[in-house]
Amino acid sequence: MTSLLINGEIHQVDVPGDMPLLWVLRDVLGMTGTKFGCGIAQCGACTVHIAGAPVRSCLLPVSAIGTQPVTTIEAVGTTPNGHKVQQAWLDKEVVQCGYCQSGQIMAATALLNQTPKPSDADIDAAMSGNICRCGTYVRIREAIHTAAVA
Repeated sequence: MTSLLINGEIHQVDVPGDMPLLWVLRDVLGMTGTKFGCGIAQCGACTVHIAGAPVRSCLLPVSAIGTQPVTTIEAVGTTPNGHKVQQAWLDKEVVQCGYCQSGQIMAATALLNQTPKPSDADIDAAMSGNICRCGTYVRIREAIHTAAVA
């Protein structure tokens, strides 16, 4: 049995230690906001926060988490920067198909947590691993700037 602190709540899960966190979240706990994209940690759709840092959950074995807190898209909006990012996403109409958005929002929130007033270069660097197949990168950048001044 593994104990995980996810979104402020302790969850006991009976899973193999090598099971990726993504599948624990989606299949075991029913938290389907975190998406499966590529399965090789390259697209960013599965991004969550581990102790505040953005990580790809599709390859992260649950045994590697230990006691570190996990935050998913289901709870990031309860944080100050997460709320600002989600509101800016709506205000700038970032979402097109929406599939990548949970990972994009998680990466953007982590960026603002670390760099409150990011430059375009900061944004491009922080978001470079998150793929948007609809190509809404310009609106993503605008939304991050909007959230930074909110």
